Amino acid sequence: MMLRMTGNARFGSPPQDVLAAFGVSGTPTALKGGRGSSWRADQLVLKPADTNEEILAWQARVLEGVSIDNVRVGRPERSRGGAFIVGGWSASVFCLGRHEPRRWLDIVAVGRRLHRALAQVARPDFLDSRADPWAVADRAAWGDISLAPYRDAPHVARLEERLEPVRAPSQVIHGDLTGNVLFADALPPAVIDLSPYWRPIEFATAIVVADALVWERASVPELSPATDIDQFGQLLARALLFRIVVDAVGDPDSIGAHASSYAPAVDLAVRLIQDHQ
Repeated sequence: MMLRMTGNARFGSPPQDVLAAFGVSGTPTALKGGRGSSWRADQLVLKPADTNEEILAWQARVLEGVSIDNVRVGRPERSRGGAFIVGGWSASVFCLGRHEPRRWLDIVAVGRRLHRALAQVARPDFLDSRADPWAVADRAAWGDISLAPYRDAPHVARLEERLEPVRAPSQVIHGDLTGNVLFADALPPAVIDLSPYWRPIEFATAIVVADALVWERASVPELSPATDIDQFGQLLARALLFRIVVDAVGDPDSIGAHASSYAPAVDLAVRLIQDHQ
């Protein structure tokens, strides 16, 4: 999920039986960022589980089995009983660091290193059964399901009419890098909360660019090094459709309010597509 808020955790802290199940003790500390639901306890981060055991087990297995050049990862951790979810809570390895604004090009570079390491990972079967708003939006953006239910949302029809096939091959990608790459002095960057999708590598870059333009007031020139790749306009159009449809599914009342925020990014996608023709 895209990072749109900071602050101390808005949810209650993990209960003592959950802490004991994951082998930690003491008083948890609320972590800033995300949805305000994460807590640090010893060397773990605990948060209300937003996925299931199958996906967490897959994440742990994949991240244990790859070597990523100069990148730390926040890998899911099992409880002492072997489960990834206890009492509705999950845990992952704590990675020192913070989200730093305006480091979009660094985030893109980290993502590319991560995706090189994931290049040989097989497509996970659970992608077909996911039904959360992000999975629905991903399918709609890529034409796996119709965009028709969302055409009344601002910008959707304009973007849809310019879509053309993307030639790049697909693989496992992290589809939500923007708020999930952390930086710390004297340490390699860290990637947390792997959000798996089966799409071209540079779709992940396009999502970072879309997030930067829409939510973090980036300028187009600042992002130009990330956009200078084949068919980037097509990828950016899909990234914007992905974010717009997520809002349409999960928070329909926000669509009109965010229309002006999306406009510069939509204009860029259209221009890049036209320049490529």
